[in-house]
Amino acid sequence: MFTTSAIFIGLRYARAKRRHQFISFVSIFSFLGMALGTLALIVVLSVMNGFDKEIKERILTVVPHGFIDQQPQTLNWQTLAEQVTAHPRVLAVAPYISEFVMLSSQRNVLGVELQAILPDEEIGVSVVNQFMQQGRFDDLVAGEFGLILGNIAARSLGVNEGDRVVMTLPEVSITPAGIFPRMKRFRVVGIFAVGAQVDQQLALIHINDAQRLLRRGEGVQGLRIAVDDIYAAAPVMAELAQQLGDNYRFKDWSQTQGSLFQAIKLEKRMVTVLLLIIILVAALNIVTSLVLMIADKRGDIAVLRTIGMTTREIMSVFIIQGASVGIGGIVLGGVLGCLLALNISEVIAWFESTLGLYVFDPNVYFISRIPSDLRWNDVTLIASVGFILSIVATFYPAYRASKIEPAEVLRYE
Repeated sequence: MFTTSAIFIGLRYARAKRRHQFISFVSIFSFLGMALGTLALIVVLSVMNGFDKEIKERILTVVPHGFIDQQPQTLNWQTLAEQVTAHPRVLAVAPYISEFVMLSSQRNVLGVELQAILPDEEIGVSVVNQFMQQGRFDDLVAGEFGLILGNIAARSLGVNEGDRVVMTLPEVSITPAGIFPRMKRFRVVGIFAVGAQVDQQLALIHINDAQRLLRRGEGVQGLRIAVDDIYAAAPVMAELAQQLGDNYRFKDWSQTQGSLFQAIKLEKRMVTVLLLIIILVAALNIVTSLVLMIADKRGDIAVLRTIGMTTREIMSVFIIQGASVGIGGIVLGGVLGCLLALNISEVIAWFESTLGLYVFDPNVYFISRIPSDLRWNDVTLIASVGFILSIVATFYPAYRASKIEPAEVLRYE
């Protein structure tokens, strides 16, 4: 079907100047539209992949891989820990108690998630100890009612190491004088900065202090677990559930944090579909430019048919012409898109320094640059979709060209 003469004529038509400038404009618009759509898709998907990777690296290094708890509380957690650590894929376990409380200082009031921990055990399931800005992780000592805060929470409360805050529990005390909320004064012994949401909403205390404060005796809420592969947490927790029975509740990070990553994945899909519309519009412009081109070249088509070119070869001429426009745009957009995706941080930094504006203010956001993760499977998918749309867009105009009767055209030439 694609003979040498058909390929030569098709490529020549793609490069040739048009008698009607409007046809040239539509062809150029199709070319630029395909290039712009390809570039935008590659850059946007790379940035979204970068944000997804950044969030996973920041959050999943802090969030335990799995949870085992028991209602109303877990007694003799050491025995349970021995059973859990017997699993070959479990690296570490740590007891915990979790509660939502309100912290207040002279400056502000803030709701946080309170997590009671054993510092020596906690370092096996969390990396918060590696991000201490003030104080040390082992400054949490039983009986001293010390508190470790995230840096954003500390900044919101206006406190630093050594300052005092008042913790209000979601319970009340009934006294002869009336009903009062239960409160306890804590001293800030450390401040951490992970660079994730936990910096704003997490507070840590010693588990012995929480047992006294929450009247739990020797019980804890459950165990937090670290496994050798975070993406294998779900099957490991399922195996532990079969091993330990129905007396416990089992959760992994995908259940506690999964909604966030599912939202990111859904957003990525929707953005992909919306940006594909740009490529679709460019493909429709190829249809328009070919229809106009065929109307302009009716005489040429008639002559080609007269000297022996078949209808299939006529179709192939205009398929090659239209596809060359689309493929050229895809190649240009793909190259520029890959270059921009690989250097988007430097490009944005240059604009910020030139204009004096910040895309992400480091005082407000957890990140100060635009992350990018170029994945070649995304580039291949985008280029393949663009190529298919470019080819499909040529079928109808090429079919129309092949149906032109030479006698009817030459009669009026």
